[in-house]
Amino acid sequence: MSTKKIIAIVVGIVAVIGLIVALFVGGIAFFVFRTIGHSEAADTARSYLRSNEKLKQDIGEVKDFGSIVTGNINVRNGDGVATLYLKVYGEKKTVNARVDLSYRSNRNWRVTDASYDSDGQTIELMQPYAPAPLPSP
Repeated sequence: MSTKKIIAIVVGIVAVIGLIVALFVGGIAFFVFRTIGHSEAADTARSYLRSNEKLKQDIGEVKDFGSIVTGNINVRNGDGVATLYLKVYGEKKTVNARVDLSYRSNRNWRVTDASYDSDGQTIELMQPYAPAPLPSP
């Protein structure tokens, strides 16, 4: 066998192995993104963002969301926490949003914090606690 044939065979084998690895990794990534994007946590986050008045004031009515939802969801012993990142398309502009959620004792997901980036600034959508008034002198 000539050297050219041996090199061609080796290159072919490496290419096939590379393709198999790429398909395997791509399949895992697709599964993870699809699972996160179609989860109850993601549905709760989308509902919250659609109805948030502060977000509507800035970007207009929410028209759609990006097809890829990233972040993480951790569930253990009936309790869960999640941080999700979504692209939000509004009537006026598009922003990237972050939504933190949690649930306890197998109950529904609840939004615990939410924000979005607009023009280089992070805008908080939830104000859980008003600042304490300063004591009078």
